[in-house]
Amino acid sequence: MRLRVRFQKLGKVRWTSHRDVARMWERACRRVQLPLAWTEGFSPRPKLSFGLALPTGAESLAEYLDLELAPEAVVDVDRLASQLSPALPSGIDVTAVAVLAPTASGGRAPSLQEDVFSCTWRVGFAPGADLHAVVDRALASSSLLVERERKGRLSVDDVRPAILALSADTEAAGEPELEAVLATQPRALRPQELLRALDPDLEATRVCRTHQWIERDGLREEPLTVAPHAVGARAQ
Repeated sequence: MRLRVRFQKLGKVRWTSHRDVARMWERACRRVQLPLAWTEGFSPRPKLSFGLALPTGAESLAEYLDLELAPEAVVDVDRLASQLSPALPSGIDVTAVAVLAPTASGGRAPSLQEDVFSCTWRVGFAPGADLHAVVDRALASSSLLVERERKGRLSVDDVRPAILALSADTEAAGEPELEAVLATQPRALRPQELLRALDPDLEATRVCRTHQWIERDGLREEPLTVAPHAVGARAQ
């Protein structure tokens, strides 16, 4: 049995790394005595599978984690969110838990790393930023080049195809924001790379991932698409 968990990462905890968050989740699962399955071999680990890593310093309303339960485990799925949140550091809160159903053909559901094809980001700036001009210039461009490093090697990539949508919000109270839908495949475009491609002088005051998206039958959906169990139901 596999469970999918949606959680938020807000506030000061945003400065913890992806690896640190993984350790937090391992400790939280031990605290609530969640009967996880474990890997085999000399260094067994609990079977936790995370989605796309969140850049250190960014917040998120839509992080996902898959948990594999031990054989014959009995878990009250409906109570799990309220049990896990207090066991996690302040700023990490579970917002939904559901059983991860097999595919229509009966196979194992794809991993989050394989399935997520884009993310929506909201990026805040200091008042006065001319975001509409930045957006208009970017959308009118046939290419946007940015230097990126991977495995110690530098490359110059055209990231324009990875910008699936881009808009500016300067009317709302508070700081002006960019909203961007960025592709994650074949290589994820990160918010800081987007800003370098748009204007190297842009400095964000806040970065938040608001959605991760998968595709089913040509439609965009969030990864937690299975309705949670009814009250009192149990996964076995």
